[in-house]
Amino acid sequence: MLLSSLPSHPCGDVELEQYSTSGDVAASWLAQIAAFGDLNENSVVVDLGAGNGILGIGAALMGAAHVVLIEVDEKACSAAFEAIESVGVENTVEIICKNVDSSIDIAGAGLVISNPPWGVQKEKADRPFLDLMLRSGAICHLMHSAEATHIESIFSNAGWGVERYWETDFALPAAYAHHSRKQGCTRVAFWRLTPPK
Repeated sequence: MLLSSLPSHPCGDVELEQYSTSGDVAASWLAQIAAFGDLNENSVVVDLGAGNGILGIGAALMGAAHVVLIEVDEKACSAAFEAIESVGVENTVEIICKNVDSSIDIAGAGLVISNPPWGVQKEKADRPFLDLMLRSGAICHLMHSAEATHIESIFSNAGWGVERYWETDFALPAAYAHHSRKQGCTRVAFWRLTPPK
């Protein structure tokens, strides 16, 4: 309920494929990450493409030691900052308002979570996110289209462990001019990606 009450993602840039993750989906996903033992009081968490910060803030509320939100959209960063203050996790969560690209260093992260753009508007828009995950050396949890077929090959070819562990429906409210219905829905899947030992 607390995550559902956070300031919403502004969803203003169609090229960034911005959609709000619901509080229910975020809470369920974080609970599953914790059930793997990947999220605890010692966790240093990085949320790539953080939007309004719902996942990273949820990780902080679950006791993560430190959380870094990385988001390029300034309006989304403002919403995340407001959300961080509203729930009192400003000593645990920091925001980096920057594009996810090869210049970002997330060494030291123990857990990376991401719901990247899927490449619907711009082909391979997810690739900088996946590449950064591969360079992180951290356990990664990824939300992507349930129809995505490239996740397993990219990570397994690099020697990573790949486990697809959950699917659910993801609400898509009409946020952009090309939407023809008030409310849509798509199927999303979740992967746990573990680096080579």
